[in-house]
Amino acid sequence: MPGNTAMHQYRELIWRIVHSIPAGKVASYGAVAKHAGLPRGARLVGRALANLPEGSMLPWHRVINSRGTISFPQGSPQYREQRERLLAEGIVFRNEKIDRRQFAWLSD
Repeated sequence: MPGNTAMHQYRELIWRIVHSIPAGKVASYGAVAKHAGLPRGARLVGRALANLPEGSMLPWHRVINSRGTISFPQGSPQYREQRERLLAEGIVFRNEKIDRRQFAWLSD
């Protein structure tokens, strides 16, 4: 596991990549990690997004899992918030799944 300085640099890089995801598009945790130079770093991406500063405007909701679904438990407040934000951007769900071929911004 990287040291504190490296973790800070990775977190900043992850946040920059997530910030770049355009409205109406999504990227998987793994794709963000890959583009940050962190192959197999999907969990690190999840941790970076879980630790956003209070009031952050980062579009965290545009990051989904590799199955094309929201990672929060279905029905939880976080799930509903992420789903509502994605719907507001024109993302279409079919059986609670997003067609990544249509809406993916970064590839895995």
